[in-house]
Amino acid sequence: MTFSISAGRITPAIWCPSPNFGARPEAQAGEISLAVVHNISLPPGQFGGGYVQTFFQNRLNPDDHPYFQEIAELKVSSHLLIERDGTLVQFVNFNDRAWHAGRSVYSGRPDCNDYSVGIELEGTDATPYTDQQYQVLTEVLVTLMREYPALTITRITGHEFIAPGRKTDPGSAFRWQRLFSALKDYQEDAV
Repeated sequence: MTFSISAGRITPAIWCPSPNFGARPEAQAGEISLAVVHNISLPPGQFGGGYVQTFFQNRLNPDDHPYFQEIAELKVSSHLLIERDGTLVQFVNFNDRAWHAGRSVYSGRPDCNDYSVGIELEGTDATPYTDQQYQVLTEVLVTLMREYPALTITRITGHEFIAPGRKTDPGSAFRWQRLFSALKDYQEDAV
């Protein structure tokens, strides 16, 4: 699949706008220098059903599942979601600040939401991610690095590393070496 970015949106992602975003601080405007990989499943451990989309759009029905009563009032978002079959969904324009990282620090720099892109993988910490998810994630990251030169292969991390003790995703099931090897292959092919 070929991805491209124009005016902060990636094609051919499904556009599913979230109201949960804000302007990036003026000092970071146009500077995306970090990609944060997350996981999400709603209800926990279940895939499909469109609940992630409704959650990020503040339309989650608390009566649909007991867990939803705990989270229905939260106001969160991510820039992207990669579903189990590789479907790519965009919630927030890259030029805007999504609400995905919370209290976070990367290389001594706080407030990762200000300068990062958040990418959710439909999954759990312990459930292996699919080949389609790795493929789409790799291609999305390559596209982001081409569009935003401050984002490099060394500035891709997981939520667990920028919010240790508070977050655990993408978890032990995520194969970082697989991702970085694929990214290096793309870079070598481009030379």
